[in-house]
Amino acid sequence: MLHGPSFLRPASAFPAMDTVQTGLEASWQRCRHEYGLDPTTATLPDVLSGAELRQACLRMGRLLYFAGPEMERLHTALAPVGYTVMLSDMDGIVLTHQATSPLRRGCRRWHFWPGAVWDERHAGTNGIGTCLAERRSISVHRNQHWRSGLHGLAGIATPVYDASGRMAGALNASSFHPSPDGSLGILIASNLLQAAQQIEQACFMDRYRGHAIMLLGNAVGTSVPLVALDRDRHVVGATHAARAQMGMPPLADVSLCLLDDTAIPAPTAPLREAQTMAIHTALASARGKVAVAARMLGVSRSTLHRRIRIIAEQEQAGARS
Repeated sequence: MLHGPSFLRPASAFPAMDTVQTGLEASWQRCRHEYGLDPTTATLPDVLSGAELRQACLRMGRLLYFAGPEMERLHTALAPVGYTVMLSDMDGIVLTHQATSPLRRGCRRWHFWPGAVWDERHAGTNGIGTCLAERRSISVHRNQHWRSGLHGLAGIATPVYDASGRMAGALNASSFHPSPDGSLGILIASNLLQAAQQIEQACFMDRYRGHAIMLLGNAVGTSVPLVALDRDRHVVGATHAARAQMGMPPLADVSLCLLDDTAIPAPTAPLREAQTMAIHTALASARGKVAVAARMLGVSRSTLHRRIRIIAEQEQAGARS
């Protein structure tokens, strides 16, 4: 098991790419019935004052710093096709953006700019606001926007998680002159997902610097299942995807031993999946040597042998049922 910026990765683990969902019926229903928005009203989002924007940036904390390099990378990839990159907080406030000089005037015109508030309740269906409302990756292309005044725009957004497993905001790519068919959507969505994963990972590695970091399988959407282990090999931190595997809510304190002898979870328990992946990860890193893998996991060799046997028996029982 490695410390610092390196972490254990099973040889077969590669980031999983989720398809951006485009079903917007629920958002349109909210705009019509819950928010009471008139789709014909040509209203652009409000823009905060400089002082209000600074306060919002302070609330975002270190994540805003770690987002910088990924936003620059996205800008390099997407600027040639006319897209600007923005990062919002959970209130839909754009905290920072990247745009080429030729696009800046249009960005100001359409409020693709720091301080703009793209929450769904006021702006209607849009990439940032609907991503935040539904906590999923979203694509809103041209006349899929609720407000007719936004029908010339396109936005794709994906959730960004912090080191505590909490959704912290949305990473967005938008254009005010998109292609009519939205043919770039899959490429843009793929870039956003990778960037969101890197931001979460950088935040987690910074938060748990000096701890051993273990990867518990493939990425789940924009979250990578990472756990941080202390010197006694107890889990003291977990990302959003790792918490989902272990059945733990975001922000809840984490202090557990993946291989605690006193608690062997049932085959269907969320923690069982995390334990199984931890064992597979350690064995892969140790090249199948149980004694080495046991040291990595902070348990005795006999304990690890017993757990491997239990997992095998449970898997066989599941195959027979």
